[in-house]
Amino acid sequence: MAFDGITIYALVQELNQKLCNGYIEKIFQPESDELNINIRNNKRNYTLLLSSNANNPRVYIAQNTKPNPKIAPPFCMLMRKNLTRGRILSIMQPLMERIIEIEIATFNELGDQVNKVLIIEIMGRHSNIILVNKETNIIIDSIKRVGSNISRYRQVLPGKDYIYPPSHGKCNPFDMNYAQIKSLLNMFPKNKKIENFFVNSFIGISPLISREICFESDVYNGEAIKNLSELDKDALIFSFLVLIERIKTKNFIPNIVYNERERTIIDFSVITLKQFSQLNAKKYQSISVLLESFYNKKDNLNRVKQKSNSLLSIINNKLDKNYKKLVKQKEEYQKSIDASIYKLYGELITANIYNFTGNSDRIILTNFYSDNQEKIEIPLDPNLTPIENAQKYFKIYRKSKNAIQQLSKQIIATEKEIYYLEGQIENIKNSTELQEIEEIKEELRLEGYLPIQYKNKESKNKKYPSSIPLHFISSEGIDIFIGKNNRQNDMLTLKSSSSEDIWLHTKGIPGSHVIIKNSNLKITDKTLIEAGMLASYYSKARHSQNVPVDYTKVKNIKKPKGAKPGMVIYDDFKTLFVTPNEDIIYTLKRVK
Repeated sequence: MAFDGITIYALVQELNQKLCNGYIEKIFQPESDELNINIRNNKRNYTLLLSSNANNPRVYIAQNTKPNPKIAPPFCMLMRKNLTRGRILSIMQPLMERIIEIEIATFNELGDQVNKVLIIEIMGRHSNIILVNKETNIIIDSIKRVGSNISRYRQVLPGKDYIYPPSHGKCNPFDMNYAQIKSLLNMFPKNKKIENFFVNSFIGISPLISREICFESDVYNGEAIKNLSELDKDALIFSFLVLIERIKTKNFIPNIVYNERERTIIDFSVITLKQFSQLNAKKYQSISVLLESFYNKKDNLNRVKQKSNSLLSIINNKLDKNYKKLVKQKEEYQKSIDASIYKLYGELITANIYNFTGNSDRIILTNFYSDNQEKIEIPLDPNLTPIENAQKYFKIYRKSKNAIQQLSKQIIATEKEIYYLEGQIENIKNSTELQEIEEIKEELRLEGYLPIQYKNKESKNKKYPSSIPLHFISSEGIDIFIGKNNRQNDMLTLKSSSSEDIWLHTKGIPGSHVIIKNSNLKITDKTLIEAGMLASYYSKARHSQNVPVDYTKVKNIKKPKGAKPGMVIYDDFKTLFVTPNEDIIYTLKRVK
């Protein structure tokens, strides 16, 4: 993602405008690598978030913050001691580096002014937050200490001189002209991609911005330097200089680019990206609002993914056990079915008592039950009389007959459990919010698949708010709702729908309940097919063809007593066959 020098350049302008001359009132450290600094300026309160997280380093003015620990960590205490009541003099970005420097005027015990610089380095796993004495350039402390065992070139420790991270010989793009860029381009390794040229030659240029330059120039970003014509080079340099001028004017348009089809965030930028003109871009009023929205969504998706993976692992494990159990049950069932031969053995022995002449371990008899009257060889226990052998076979048959009845019930129960668990997998895949995952977890606890772990009375009585089903509008303007988990399915079908609404579900396939709201409008085949596509898409049959989807009025739906969440029975239904088509599905307006 593009938290590059250009984003920081734009962010610094915003921070200066809102925070410069403000006073630091409070400092908190909610995470080991994160600070929240409360600032009062122009009769307004601001919270500046600083994070040196290796995966998501960031800086912005936050509207929402994490809870703080009851006991402040040592670094937080040091920051409070050094910066509380300090006044922000300036916020700068050295060159175009991914560094923000906040100069703060503070006072020592004697009342003398001592200026300090809070430096935030936004550099992936090397990100850091460092407090430096402005006059002496000596490090006071850092949120991450870097000793000689980690870096011989640059130690970040109290008492050490502060040294900037290496720039690797990159140039400041603001200082470059056509001739200088052309010279650099001609000296760049010929086998390297043109995209690498901008990233490796100029400070603050990310791969995203490099690709934008190539797109504006109509040059493939993966093209090798040696294959570029002079016209290509001129176009690239011209696009680069135009982009830099756009940045110098400070006419920023914070935006997040996302894929409406996949509901995924592609990237964010402070300028309009023409390379993503075919995708959706949401504009924001400020860079801080953009960044907070982006990282909150990213954090939410990561947490949903983490919790989803944990649940999927548990359910898949239980499914594997049930699959194996079902195979074993069906094998036992088949053996019991095959045991009907023992009834025949007993009857033939009984009917042919007169043919027995002494103790033998087998006898060949005519099967008079068969039209072909074939001969059957029947094993015997020579230690038993013929009658006892017959009784033995009848006993085996009766036992097998009882087993058939029990196994039939067990197979049905196992198949229902598999259907339920497969449905939960689809529910988890459909979840995009943490509360939806929590609802699934709560249901699995109540159904006995997860242990109930109440830590205290408060958590025992805690009830999660109900999540909201998906809401689409058909091409004919009719509302269609889709449950994303069993709680939503039950609520949607059994409580919030009217008796004349249309209910749809994939036939015998785990999936979501779908409701077409029947608001005195005739439900046409077109809307019915669109709803059927949604039912098949939000099911285990998403990638199948000619998926059977049953539909009926809600008044024909019943929930049997004791049925698991999401389980219903229905009658007076019809079946349509649809093939999920994403191109059609994504043309439907999505409300939620």
